Amino acid sequence: MPDSSTARSRILASIRMSLGAASTADSIAAEYGTIARHYNRSSAAEEHALLDLFTDRLLEYDAGVHRSSREGIAATVAEILGLRAKHNIAVPDTWSKDQLDKVEGTLSACSVAIAETGTIVLQNCPGQGPRSLSLVPDYFLCVVLAEQIVATVPEAFDRILATSTLPTTFISGPSATADIEMTRIKGVHGPRFLDVILAT
Repeated sequence: MPDSSTARSRILASIRMSLGAASTADSIAAEYGTIARHYNRSSAAEEHALLDLFTDRLLEYDAGVHRSSREGIAATVAEILGLRAKHNIAVPDTWSKDQLDKVEGTLSACSVAIAETGTIVLQNCPGQGPRSLSLVPDYFLCVVLAEQIVATVPEAFDRILATSTLPTTFISGPSATADIEMTRIKGVHGPRFLDVILAT
């Protein structure tokens, strides 16, 4: 994989030289490396505090949040799908590509979840499937285990470091955009409806 920091340094050096500065790509890289980065990389918050924060963020995004025990996941899934009137749901590893436009939604696990941003991280792996499975159907139901929730974005990247070359999607709430005439529209880049089961 190309080193993006080298490309960034060359671009910045080119811009500076066009403006009359005598900067080289190496000096730009050195300058970039000295920038202080004091953002939080971890948290001492306990599991219940992370669950509460993650829940608050999901609710702010207009996602459905459902608590469940490990043993009760199947019953909770059935209850949610019943309430949503969803009968034809795709599950990773049991569907085919020609079914993608025919299913009413997707049920999936996740790799990690971020409490501070209310984000679910999905990767192309067993239990999660290819990224198209979470982007095309109009409804997405995700099961998040309590130990998969971390506080910060850097912690999440640390968790997926070993699988960082896999296609990865970060989902923060139902898909929405306000790019068109500043009107909020759901479902432009993914599911309009998101439910999350938090299993403890």
